[in-house]
Amino acid sequence: MNLPSKVLEQAVNELSRFPGIGKKTALRMVIHLMKQPEDITASMAKAIINLKTNLRFCNICHNISENELCDICNSVNRNKRLICVVKDFQDCISIESTNQYNGTYHVLNGLISPVDGIGPNEINIYSLINRIKNNEADEVIMALSATIEGDTTAFYISKKLKDFNLKITQISRGIAIGGELEFADEITLGRSLISRTEVSH
Repeated sequence: MNLPSKVLEQAVNELSRFPGIGKKTALRMVIHLMKQPEDITASMAKAIINLKTNLRFCNICHNISENELCDICNSVNRNKRLICVVKDFQDCISIESTNQYNGTYHVLNGLISPVDGIGPNEINIYSLINRIKNNEADEVIMALSATIEGDTTAFYISKKLKDFNLKITQISRGIAIGGELEFADEITLGRSLISRTEVSH
Protein backbone atom coordinates (compact mmCIF):
# COMPACT_ATOMS: atom_id res chain seq x y z
CA MET A 1 0.00 0.00 0.00
CA ASN A 2 1.57 3.24 -1.20
CA LEU A 3 0.64 6.09 1.14
CA PRO A 4 1.46 9.77 0.62
CA SER A 5 2.79 10.31 4.16
CA LYS A 6 5.14 8.47 6.52
CA VAL A 7 3.00 9.65 9.47
CA LEU A 8 -0.10 8.17 7.82
CA GLU A 9 1.76 4.96 7.03
CA GLN A 10 2.93 4.61 10.63
CA ALA A 11 -0.61 5.08 11.97
CA VAL A 12 -1.98 2.50 9.51
CA ASN A 13 0.74 0.01 10.43
CA GLU A 14 0.04 0.41 14.15
CA LEU A 15 -3.75 0.02 13.82
CA SER A 16 -3.34 -3.01 11.56
CA ARG A 17 -1.73 -4.81 14.52
CA PHE A 18 -5.22 -5.33 15.95
CA PRO A 19 -6.68 -8.82 15.34
CA GLY A 20 -8.85 -8.92 12.24
CA ILE A 21 -7.77 -5.47 11.10
CA GLY A 22 -6.08 -5.37 7.69
CA LYS A 23 -4.31 -2.41 6.10
CA LYS A 24 -7.43 -1.20 4.24
CA THR A 25 -9.58 -1.24 7.38
CA ALA A 26 -6.76 0.44 9.31
CA LEU A 27 -6.59 3.16 6.67
CA ARG A 28 -10.35 3.80 6.99
CA MET A 29 -9.92 4.07 10.77
CA VAL A 30 -7.01 6.50 10.38
CA ILE A 31 -9.00 8.68 7.97
CA HIS A 32 -11.89 8.68 10.44
CA LEU A 33 -9.54 9.74 13.24
CA MET A 34 -8.11 12.52 11.12
CA LYS A 35 -11.61 13.97 10.71
CA GLN A 36 -12.26 14.00 14.47
CA PRO A 37 -11.64 17.03 16.72
CA GLU A 38 -8.26 16.93 18.46
CA ASP A 39 -9.82 16.47 21.92
CA ILE A 40 -11.56 13.28 20.75
CA THR A 41 -8.35 11.70 19.44
CA ALA A 42 -6.49 12.87 22.57
CA SER A 43 -9.16 11.23 24.74
CA MET A 44 -8.83 7.97 22.80
CA ALA A 45 -5.04 8.03 23.13
CA LYS A 46 -5.35 8.67 26.87
CA ALA A 47 -7.78 5.75 27.27
CA ILE A 48 -5.31 3.39 25.57
CA ILE A 49 -2.44 4.58 27.78
CA ASN A 50 -4.64 4.18 30.90
CA LEU A 51 -5.44 0.66 29.74
CA LYS A 52 -1.78 -0.28 29.84
CA THR A 53 -0.76 1.66 32.95
CA ASN A 54 -3.76 1.20 35.26
CA LEU A 55 -4.99 -2.33 34.54
CA ARG A 56 -3.44 -5.41 36.07
CA PHE A 57 -4.40 -8.99 36.90
CA CYS A 58 -6.04 -9.97 40.18
CA ASN A 59 -3.58 -11.62 42.58
CA ILE A 60 -6.06 -14.40 43.34
CA CYS A 61 -8.05 -15.23 40.20
CA HIS A 62 -6.04 -13.47 37.42
CA ASN A 63 -9.09 -11.56 36.18
CA ILE A 64 -8.63 -8.00 34.91
CA SER A 65 -8.49 -5.54 37.80
CA GLU A 66 -7.48 -2.01 38.71
CA ASN A 67 -6.32 -3.17 42.14
CA GLU A 68 -4.48 -6.13 43.69
CA LEU A 69 -7.84 -7.90 44.03
CA CYS A 70 -10.62 -7.72 41.46
CA ASP A 71 -14.12 -6.57 42.45
CA ILE A 72 -15.40 -10.16 42.43
CA CYS A 73 -12.69 -11.58 44.72
CA ASN A 74 -13.09 -8.53 46.96
CA SER A 75 -16.87 -8.77 47.22
CA VAL A 76 -18.46 -9.97 50.47
CA ASN A 77 -21.54 -11.04 48.50
CA ARG A 78 -19.83 -13.71 46.40
CA ASN A 79 -19.61 -17.39 47.33
CA LYS A 80 -15.85 -17.77 47.87
CA ARG A 81 -16.20 -21.56 48.17
CA LEU A 82 -17.20 -21.86 44.51
CA ILE A 83 -14.56 -21.37 41.77
CA CYS A 84 -15.40 -21.26 38.08
CA VAL A 85 -12.40 -22.05 35.86
CA VAL A 86 -12.39 -20.14 32.55
CA LYS A 87 -9.98 -19.65 29.66
CA ASP A 88 -9.77 -15.84 29.76
CA PHE A 89 -11.39 -12.73 31.21
CA GLN A 90 -13.82 -12.44 28.28
CA ASP A 91 -15.42 -15.65 29.55
CA CYS A 92 -15.90 -14.01 32.97
CA ILE A 93 -17.74 -11.18 31.25
CA SER A 94 -19.95 -13.66 29.37
CA ILE A 95 -20.82 -15.62 32.52
CA GLU A 96 -21.45 -12.48 34.59
CA SER A 97 -23.93 -11.28 31.96
CA THR A 98 -26.13 -14.36 32.63
CA ASN A 99 -26.78 -13.29 36.26
CA GLN A 100 -26.81 -17.02 37.10
CA TYR A 101 -23.50 -17.29 38.94
CA ASN A 102 -22.50 -15.94 42.34
CA GLY A 103 -19.13 -17.59 42.95
CA THR A 104 -15.58 -16.57 42.09
CA TYR A 105 -13.40 -17.29 39.05
CA HIS A 106 -10.01 -18.60 38.10
CA VAL A 107 -8.73 -17.29 34.76
CA LEU A 108 -6.26 -19.66 33.10
CA ASN A 109 -5.21 -17.17 30.42
CA GLY A 110 -5.10 -19.93 27.82
CA LEU A 111 -5.63 -23.65 27.30
CA ILE A 112 -3.23 -26.58 27.09
CA SER A 113 -2.27 -27.01 23.44
CA PRO A 114 0.87 -29.05 22.73
CA VAL A 115 0.62 -28.19 19.02
CA ASP A 116 1.05 -24.51 19.93
CA GLY A 117 3.70 -25.24 22.55
CA ILE A 118 1.35 -24.37 25.44
CA GLY A 119 1.71 -26.70 28.40
CA PRO A 120 0.41 -26.57 31.99
CA ASN A 121 3.30 -24.30 33.05
CA GLU A 122 2.34 -21.65 30.50
CA ILE A 123 -1.14 -21.04 31.95
CA ASN A 124 -2.48 -20.36 35.46
CA ILE A 125 -3.08 -23.95 36.58
CA TYR A 126 -0.73 -24.18 39.54
CA SER A 127 -2.08 -21.05 41.18
CA LEU A 128 -5.50 -22.77 41.06
CA ILE A 129 -4.02 -25.85 42.73
CA ASN A 130 -2.52 -23.60 45.42
CA ARG A 131 -5.95 -22.07 46.04
CA ILE A 132 -7.37 -25.56 46.55
CA LYS A 133 -4.44 -26.54 48.80
CA ASN A 134 -5.28 -23.51 50.94
CA ASN A 135 -8.80 -24.90 51.30
CA GLU A 136 -10.43 -22.10 49.35
CA ALA A 137 -13.14 -24.14 47.59
CA ASP A 138 -15.86 -26.76 47.98
CA GLU A 139 -16.59 -26.93 44.24
CA VAL A 140 -14.64 -26.20 41.08
CA ILE A 141 -16.65 -25.66 37.88
CA MET A 142 -14.92 -26.30 34.56
CA ALA A 143 -16.34 -23.67 32.21
CA LEU A 144 -14.02 -24.28 29.29
CA SER A 145 -14.85 -24.33 25.59
CA ALA A 146 -16.02 -27.64 24.12
CA THR A 147 -12.86 -28.08 22.05
CA ILE A 148 -9.99 -30.55 22.15
CA GLU A 149 -7.87 -27.96 24.01
CA GLY A 150 -10.69 -27.18 26.45
CA ASP A 151 -11.36 -30.86 27.18
CA THR A 152 -7.62 -31.60 27.53
CA THR A 153 -7.21 -28.74 30.01
CA ALA A 154 -10.29 -29.75 32.03
CA PHE A 155 -9.07 -33.37 32.16
CA TYR A 156 -5.60 -32.31 33.30
CA ILE A 157 -6.95 -30.03 36.03
CA SER A 158 -9.48 -32.61 37.29
CA LYS A 159 -6.67 -35.20 37.57
CA LYS A 160 -4.56 -32.75 39.56
CA LEU A 161 -7.47 -32.02 41.91
CA LYS A 162 -8.83 -35.56 42.32
CA ASP A 163 -7.14 -36.14 45.69
CA PHE A 164 -8.67 -33.03 47.26
CA ASN A 165 -11.95 -33.11 49.12
CA LEU A 166 -14.03 -31.08 46.70
CA LYS A 167 -16.64 -31.45 44.00
CA ILE A 168 -15.50 -31.00 40.37
CA THR A 169 -18.21 -30.18 37.84
CA GLN A 170 -18.40 -28.91 34.28
CA ILE A 171 -20.98 -26.79 32.55
CA SER A 172 -23.46 -28.88 30.57
CA ARG A 173 -22.99 -29.27 26.84
CA GLY A 174 -25.60 -26.72 25.86
CA ILE A 175 -22.53 -25.05 24.41
CA ALA A 176 -21.92 -26.36 20.90
CA ILE A 177 -18.97 -28.73 20.40
CA GLY A 178 -16.08 -26.66 19.10
CA GLY A 179 -17.78 -23.46 20.24
CA GLU A 180 -16.11 -20.65 22.17
CA LEU A 181 -17.71 -19.63 25.46
CA GLU A 182 -17.63 -15.89 24.76
CA PHE A 183 -19.87 -16.35 21.67
CA ALA A 184 -22.58 -18.34 23.47
CA ASP A 185 -25.88 -16.55 24.08
CA GLU A 186 -26.68 -15.61 27.67
CA ILE A 187 -29.65 -17.97 28.06
CA THR A 188 -27.73 -21.05 26.86
CA LEU A 189 -24.71 -20.14 28.98
CA GLY A 190 -26.88 -19.54 32.06
CA ARG A 191 -28.64 -22.89 31.64
CA SER A 192 -25.29 -24.63 31.16
CA LEU A 193 -24.12 -23.27 34.52
CA ILE A 194 -27.31 -24.29 36.33
CA SER A 195 -27.32 -27.82 34.88
CA ARG A 196 -23.60 -28.47 35.31
CA THR A 197 -22.54 -32.09 35.72
CA GLU A 198 -19.98 -33.74 37.96
CA VAL A 199 -16.64 -34.63 36.39
CA SER A 200 -15.60 -38.26 36.74
CA HIS A 201 -11.93 -38.84 37.54
